[in-house]
Amino acid sequence: MTIKTEKILLIGFGNPARADDGLGPALAEAIEAKNIAGVTVEADYQLTVEDSARVAEHDIVIFADASINGPEPFGFESLEAKEYDSFSSHSVEPAQVLALAENLFNSKATGYILGIRGYEFDDFGSPISEKAKANLDKAVDFIGKLLKTKNFDKSQKTIACL
Repeated sequence: MTIKTEKILLIGFGNPARADDGLGPALAEAIEAKNIAGVTVEADYQLTVEDSARVAEHDIVIFADASINGPEPFGFESLEAKEYDSFSSHSVEPAQVLALAENLFNSKATGYILGIRGYEFDDFGSPISEKAKANLDKAVDFIGKLLKTKNFDKSQKTIACL
């Protein structure tokens, strides 16, 4: 099944001042520069409750973040909405944002998570490491092609490690 939709949201999140933690926003910046029709791109330090309203306006949402110990160069898989027992309005997990969109706005958005492997997270003020930049480049190529073709069926439940 190929999903032909014009309402896709990509949210890249993380702290660019903490070296590889900035991989999510860096991916968002690279994808936004491609100006892909039908794709809305957002970048932020962390996910918040307010993101659920943006998610509800789209059919597909991709959350992009740095991964501390995920697969190299990146992992990509479908994401199920999940409610958590604890709650903070200042920082929420991608699955929780998806659940809030469903519960508060009756959203039917399909979610995906892209975890780009990073290595350096402790050096405040440092740029993204060279090794993580190589992973970022591969993730940008993968997501860029996916967003252009909108062919999510082949990637749906797959960890995409190249």
